[in-house]
Amino acid sequence: MPALGTLSAGGATAGVAGLLRLRRGPAVASPLPAAARAGAVHDGGQLVWGRQLRPNLLLPAGLLPSQASKRLPLRPPAASASDPAGDTKSVGLLEKYPAITTGFFFFMWYFLNVIFNILNKKIYNYFPYPYFVSVIHLLVGVVYCLISWAVGLPKRAPINSTLLKLLFPVALCHALGHVTSNVSFATVAVSFAHTIKALEPFFNAAATQFVLGQTVPLSLWLSLAPVVLGVSMASLTELSFNWKGFINAMISNISFTYRSIYSKKAMTDMDSTNVYAYISIIALIVCIPPAVIIEGPQLMQYGLNDAIAKVGMTKFVSDLFLVGLFYHLYNQLATNTLERVAPLTHAVGNVLKRVFVIGFSIIIFGNKITTQTGIGTVVAIAGVATYSYIKAKIEEEKRVSFHSIITMSPNLSTCKAELL
Repeated sequence: MPALGTLSAGGATAGVAGLLRLRRGPAVASPLPAAARAGAVHDGGQLVWGRQLRPNLLLPAGLLPSQASKRLPLRPPAASASDPAGDTKSVGLLEKYPAITTGFFFFMWYFLNVIFNILNKKIYNYFPYPYFVSVIHLLVGVVYCLISWAVGLPKRAPINSTLLKLLFPVALCHALGHVTSNVSFATVAVSFAHTIKALEPFFNAAATQFVLGQTVPLSLWLSLAPVVLGVSMASLTELSFNWKGFINAMISNISFTYRSIYSKKAMTDMDSTNVYAYISIIALIVCIPPAVIIEGPQLMQYGLNDAIAKVGMTKFVSDLFLVGLFYHLYNQLATNTLERVAPLTHAVGNVLKRVFVIGFSIIIFGNKITTQTGIGTVVAIAGVATYSYIKAKIEEEKRVSFHSIITMSPNLSTCKAELL
């Protein structure tokens, strides 16, 4: 980036001094001429895929931007001559209390997820075509993304063949996991389908150990024992149990596990909203052929007519549109919510979401469950909670350890002394 040279005429010392002026006190007149300062500001404000480069990119070599940005939050400079009144922008309620915003995100994530699951199951009660419904879910989401891009909220990130190759395996696993989840939801009770999907951490651990070759601590493996035990107990006496629903839920677990693996390999500079939009578009293209081949003949012959005869055209179309909209919004909100919180909060949030969905589905649909099924479900969810807690703690310890190594590095001591 040639522009960086224009911003630090005095080298590393000038860069640090500039940051100290931003952090500690009033701005000091710059020795650079006005034209040079204007060029520096312009070059320093380049946009990369809709993201503005941050000032911490101008730190001296050897000091990681991420560390500096965490330890040294930049403060706005004092009022200048161009702003004689010295007025400062008032801090809004949501900015002053970010926990309110985060709590709202959690509430909307749970609320939309529960509504989606309930409406989705009601549709299957009169229209049992999960492949077609899966396509509708993705189609409504894609239309939503295209409209959002058209109005610039958010700005569409460019994509090329390299990024497409990275995102395609993620989208393929997303499509397979989504379709098989819907086949399971259409076949068994929602509560039981989510109980089976509680096994997803087990498949994640297995893939980490045997596919990625990374050692999984014994404590994590032990925490998965009650998950397996609980799902087994629930399956043995579940009144809605059938092999089609069980096997598809298991395939969904495996698919989403591999989606996580490929997602780590496909890390890009895109924001999560754009990434999910592109994944949805690719997944839609992947899902259309199986839906046409497997369910197309029945739909054309009597499926659509039967559904319209049962509930009417208006309700049928509105139900499909709403379930697709709720599906997209709850996934998007889940991504946005989990970006705002720590790993431990993320883990707890995922577990509580599953509890909410299982509990509300039992109440709404009045599913009859045996005592053993209820105990098995509770044991499985408790196991997932334990696993999530232990995993989050391990990740936090790794992060703190890495942070300590970076901050104790010899080549950072001089810069740290000046900046602190």
